[in-house]
Amino acid sequence: MGQNTEPATFPRDLRLTQAEQYQRVFAGSSRFGNRYITFLAKENQLEHPRLGMAIAKKSVKRAVDRNRIKRLVRESFRTNSTTLPSVDLVVMCRPLILELDNASVLQQIEQQWHYIRKKMGKAPHSEAS
Repeated sequence: MGQNTEPATFPRDLRLTQAEQYQRVFAGSSRFGNRYITFLAKENQLEHPRLGMAIAKKSVKRAVDRNRIKRLVRESFRTNSTTLPSVDLVVMCRPLILELDNASVLQQIEQQWHYIRKKMGKAPHSEAS
């Protein structure tokens, strides 16, 4: 059992942490997704995107599978967060995602980042004041 040397962190300010934040995204947001994964995105007033996950037991029954999906989403979010617009994101998935290996799941997530950038705008630093 080696030490866990986490290459990157997932700071608290990049997470949705309160029920009200999730409700705001669920109430009125743009939906991006496919047969495997769904992203709900709603603009925020911050200088960065925030991520929340709602991986339901109904869709993904085993904890080990839910944790794998969440780990892959977090990993992809960390590497893409600087290029995403200022949005609050909630990620959900469908049972079909279990048929995909890690590389395919990451590919599906990357595809959704592309659509979010295209539809919701570019990174915050390109925003005109």
